Amino acid sequence: MSVLKIQEDAAHAFGILKDGGIAILPMDVGYSLIGGSPQALKRIFDTKNRAPSKLNAMLGNDDLHKALHRVSNRGREIYDAICNDYDLPLGLIAPCNIDHPLLQTLDRDTYERSTKGDTLLMLMNSGRFHAEITDLSFKQKHLLFGSSANLTLTGTRFRVDDMQPEIAGIADVIVDYGLMKYHTYAASSTLLDVENCAVHRFGVCYENIAEILRRHFDVTLPPKPAD
Repeated sequence: MSVLKIQEDAAHAFGILKDGGIAILPMDVGYSLIGGSPQALKRIFDTKNRAPSKLNAMLGNDDLHKALHRVSNRGREIYDAICNDYDLPLGLIAPCNIDHPLLQTLDRDTYERSTKGDTLLMLMNSGRFHAEITDLSFKQKHLLFGSSANLTLTGTRFRVDDMQPEIAGIADVIVDYGLMKYHTYAASSTLLDVENCAVHRFGVCYENIAEILRRHFDVTLPPKPAD
């Protein structure tokens, strides 16, 4: 018998998000503060004290990637290798199809805070809960956005108990699954543009991702900066 009720918890959280609420959700790369409405995302942004240059990430999966991103065959192969062949999490950046009906449902502020130069960031392959709630997002055509559940520049939180009260206090639901998988990195997902292989953040599994690109695509990523 499973000790986690992933389908039930994801369905409950998704219902709250769809109704305009805010959720703290367990991702392998750390807890995320997620909204599915303009009001929720603005409150998240203001509470975190985010700089205007900081963008939201979309919760993504293969279906959303195929629908919303415009990638070359090589870009698709890079994503497939990292997330499917090697089963690693990734903050996937790629040009987006701005005319897609799902993106057209977004208000102007949400779109501008979630894209840059018509590229869109999706958090991919970040655990079973992530997969379940993102599947609901795709099937019910309701996009979910957010960022790590912490005040800006204070570090990713891998336990609910480690969150600042300001962050926990705005959540309408908190799904607490204990210590998250990649806590040893003390960082969130690696952000990679799969079209030009530009690294936008050195994060979880970066060394693995760099090795995949070197071995299979003859691409050398920059070394991870020393801490």
